[in-house]
Order: sequence, then C-alpha cells, then structure tokens
Amino acid sequence: MPITDPDKHRKRMARKKAVVDARIAQAREERGVLILLLGPGKGKSSSAFGTMARSAGHGQRCVVVQFIKGRRETGEYRFFKDHRNIEWHVMGHGFTWETQDRDQDIAAAQKAWGIARKLMRDPGPDLLVLDEMSYMFKYGYLEVEPVVEALVGRPRNQNVIITGRTMTERLRAIADTISVVKDEGHAFRLGVKAQAGIEF
Repeated sequence: MPITDPDKHRKRMARKKAVVDARIAQAREERGVLILLLGPGKGKSSSAFGTMARSAGHGQRCVVVQFIKGRRETGEYRFFKDHRNIEWHVMGHGFTWETQDRDQDIAAAQKAWGIARKLMRDPGPDLLVLDEMSYMFKYGYLEVEPVVEALVGRPRNQNVIITGRTMTERLRAIADTISVVKDEGHAFRLGVKAQAGIEF
C-alpha cells in the first residue's frame, strides 16, 4: 500500500537513499564487465543494442559480431551501420533450421569467432556485442574453452555482451551480469506475422 503521508514518505526515501549510497560507495573497482542476456523471451538482442547505443552515445567504440542473423538486413543494422563509432559484422547465413547445412554453419561460426577473438586482443573496442553466440556452443559449432580463455584475458576495460536463449555454465561462471528474458506470451503464437521494426 502506498505511503501518502509526506513526512513518512520523506523518512522512507531517506532510509532507501542511505542504503543505495552505501552500495555505491562500496563499488570501487573499475573494469569491463561480461553481460549475458538469455532466456526464451523476446528482447535479448534488442537489450544488447540498447546498451550499445548508450555506449556509442558516450563516444565509445563498439563492435557487433552476429553469429546467426544474416539473410535480411535488420532495422538496428540499417540504423547503426554508418555510425562512426560502430563496426558491424553480419557473419551468419540465416537460422540453422533454414540453412540446413551444418558444415556451412560451422564454417560461418568459426569465421565469426576468428573476428571476435581478434577483437578481444585489441584494447581499442570499448564494447563487443556477440549476438546469438550462445547457440554456437549448443549446436557444437564452437568449443567453449577457447572463448572463456579469450574473455578472461581480454583488455581490462573492455565490456562484452553475449546473447542467446541458453548459456553454457562455463560462461555463467565468469559473467558479471546475467539477465534472463522470460516468455509470458508472443504475438507469433497468436498468428501475428513477424513485422519490420518489431521482429527485425
């Protein structure tokens, strides 16, 4: 029940501010973070690109490596592709159930990983978005250990976001922030066709 008394409200907010200020004071370490965005719900890549927009807004250099999407230009790619602080690599050939070519998908995954690994050795990029990379481990297209090794050894201030429905425990073990997007309903299951600006 909301507090309507102004004096009680002020006291409650003062207590809350003291708690928040104490937590902020304790956070003194400055370094890049590994963020995992996973779960069955819609919005993981959208969240990653929203964070990327925030990073670019601060003049930071951002790089996207997309491991699956590739058959059609997405709205975010069209919007960001010419931004001076954003580099974009669309590496996939489409969803695996569409390509139906395991060897081609593995080759595309390996090529994308080659780019990502090189970026994780470069102190230049402030933020890497490895979009839909988690599927590469699920399908056995990439080994997780070399990726973990590269993530642990990357430049200290480099931030990395990895998206995908599922996430291997090895990545969870080294992540700083993990957000799970739930699925409580989707227009597609109601028979609504995927549309530009919402799904792609």
